[in-house]
Amino acid sequence: MNQPLAYVHPGAKIAKNVVIEPFTTIHNNVVIGEGTWIGSNVTIMEGARIGKNCNIFPGAVISAVPQDLKYNDEETTVEIGDNVTIRECVTINRGTADRMKTVIGNNCLIMAYCHVAHDCIVGNNCIFSNNSTLAGHITVGDYVILAGMTAVHQFCSIGNHAFVTGGSLVRKDVPPYVKAAREPLSYVGINSVGLRRRGFTTEKIREIQDIYRILYQKNYNNSQASDLIEAEMEATPERDEILQFIKNSHRGIMKGYFKSN
Repeated sequence: MNQPLAYVHPGAKIAKNVVIEPFTTIHNNVVIGEGTWIGSNVTIMEGARIGKNCNIFPGAVISAVPQDLKYNDEETTVEIGDNVTIRECVTINRGTADRMKTVIGNNCLIMAYCHVAHDCIVGNNCIFSNNSTLAGHITVGDYVILAGMTAVHQFCSIGNHAFVTGGSLVRKDVPPYVKAAREPLSYVGINSVGLRRRGFTTEKIREIQDIYRILYQKNYNNSQASDLIEAEMEATPERDEILQFIKNSHRGIMKGYFKSN
């Protein structure tokens, strides 16, 4: 903390064992938890709430005002959980009057040059690869991976354990447990590798595959497929999560992949 080449506003609340490297600026109304390391040339602006044992690399800008013309100087926040790594030149904007906050959960890795816009809610254990961009008002579940240069449209939702391949344009909601690829973005299977790594059994993965076969490979519309899944598949947390995601989707879920003639 005793870093003469950094500026820390007297109103910031910094845990005693936080390390702040030279040429970093920390504004008023900022809270930073124990064990966090902040590299040089980082800017942390008003409304930032940063948890324990985070690593913030040079050039990152946290809690800048939203890039939204509707923003009217509301007192909003960015809330970052514990054990989060934010790499070089990442930008995370605070919320607007819609949600009043932007949230990054615990144990996330946000790689270099990513952008998380206002009012995004990101779950735990997520990985955003280089240059991934989230527009405003996006909801991302737990254990989501966005490969490099993925761009997500405002108001989209991405379900738990989803994997989106690099360079994708996400215009529709991405349901839980799936792999999404191609242009336009489409269902290309279950994220079976990720699920196995996280302890899902072979039987559970097959159950999820059977659900998505009905949804994406049987030529039903979403309403018909949901009714059939509910009628024919045993009630489990995963089945109910998928059905609830479809029901709650405001932008509509992405389509299945059909090979063009």
